[in-house]
Amino acid sequence: MKLDELVSRVYAAPRGPKVAAYFDYDGTVISGYSAMAFYNRRLRERDIGLTELARMTWTSVRGVRSEREFAELLDLSLAAYRGKTHDELMALGQSLFKHEIAAALHTEVWRLIEAHHQMGHTVVLASSATRFQVEPMAVDMRAEHVLCTELEVADGVVTGRPAGPPLWGLGKARAVRALAAEHDLDLSASFGYSNGEEDVVFLETVGHPVAVSPAPGLAAEAARRGWPVLRCVPRGGLPGPVEVLRTVGFYGGFAAAVGAGIGVGLLRRSRRDMVDVTAALGADLGLGLAGVDVRVLGGAEHLVGARPCVFVFNHQSKLDPIIAMKLVRGGFTGVAKKEAKNIPGFGQLFQLADVAFVDRGNTAQARKALEPAVAKVRDQGISLIIAPEGTRSATPRLGPFKKGAFHIAMQAGAPMVPIVIRNAGEVMWRGAQVIRPGTVEVLVLPPVDTAAWRPETVTEHVAEVRGMFTHTLAHWPGEPPIPD
Repeated sequence: MKLDELVSRVYAAPRGPKVAAYFDYDGTVISGYSAMAFYNRRLRERDIGLTELARMTWTSVRGVRSEREFAELLDLSLAAYRGKTHDELMALGQSLFKHEIAAALHTEVWRLIEAHHQMGHTVVLASSATRFQVEPMAVDMRAEHVLCTELEVADGVVTGRPAGPPLWGLGKARAVRALAAEHDLDLSASFGYSNGEEDVVFLETVGHPVAVSPAPGLAAEAARRGWPVLRCVPRGGLPGPVEVLRTVGFYGGFAAAVGAGIGVGLLRRSRRDMVDVTAALGADLGLGLAGVDVRVLGGAEHLVGARPCVFVFNHQSKLDPIIAMKLVRGGFTGVAKKEAKNIPGFGQLFQLADVAFVDRGNTAQARKALEPAVAKVRDQGISLIIAPEGTRSATPRLGPFKKGAFHIAMQAGAPMVPIVIRNAGEVMWRGAQVIRPGTVEVLVLPPVDTAAWRPETVTEHVAEVRGMFTHTLAHWPGEPPIPD
């Protein structure tokens, strides 16, 4: 079944928290298994014995076929964390989620999660994994409840044993029913999403089961029962040769543009012309060779008519600044974290464009670094490009906006133009080193007048502009309309 059809089914359901949406984690919300990130880390740190490694390798080949086998595997893996504090494991889980696991997110499932939130449904993450594996994703997907295999903790220290039965197979189904009884959830109207054959009994508990990129056993059962199947694009894993070649083409295109920009700059004796030619031509060549098409669905006129202005964009991918360059073309500078100065090639280009490099951990330095940006917008007619989130989000969830861009716009007396980028993370996700071909959709919103802004009202303006982004992303053109 197509994703839009499944979203429409969600929108056709009753509104309200009595309807639940239960999402399995490994293989469903993400590609593969979150546990692999933890094992890979232990391998890098040489914190795993040969016996455990051999058993884990055999299990990954054979698969887990029963609750007993899962319990044995769980005992083996939890023993490695005996003596760790609960807080240490939660911090480890958050770090691995941000830098590795989130890159495997199924964006198709994320759309379903957002659709359930739009309907006011109770979103639940239900997994056989442990809390320190699943909690970071649960927070980002705004799950009201987390059903998982809990760890036994004594005096803040993990004992290496589970606290209660693991939530695998029948255990997960029982936990789903217990939660429904406790919170008066209507299971007959609720939704369930999973990929594994062991979750057939879990999917049976809800009125609207969906098999997500199902394993062969679940695929056969879904076909027999007439359950809808959603096929997701695999995320993470090793890149293919085509992606590697396209990524090389991206950097090669930018290198050619740098040469052209230097030539134009020398002929015209203008650093600004050099930067403008390099940015526009480099973005066009680089993205074109990478197979990335940037499609402006509306508001292209605002990219020109409001200048000088402060362009703000949402930030999920390393490609976002390049996409912004392609859209704005020239006559701009920017603000970036200080680490961007060290990116080979691009760091030098950013310095030539007089980008303000900000130390996010030093508020006083950040304010001082932004002063030249204000002057360029106010006095030289140069526009500014900035990501108000400050850093890339781990998932499509829009992060909190920082106030720097708003202070610049207010002090320069310039309008703010929101550039809403929808799916750059699908062509280059956080942590990825290669670019995958695809189409990035963009909406440019009308300029926001900043003439009446005051320092004491900046918080309100931040919330207002961020609300424009969230509303636009939720009501994207061409998607099934959200019911009134």
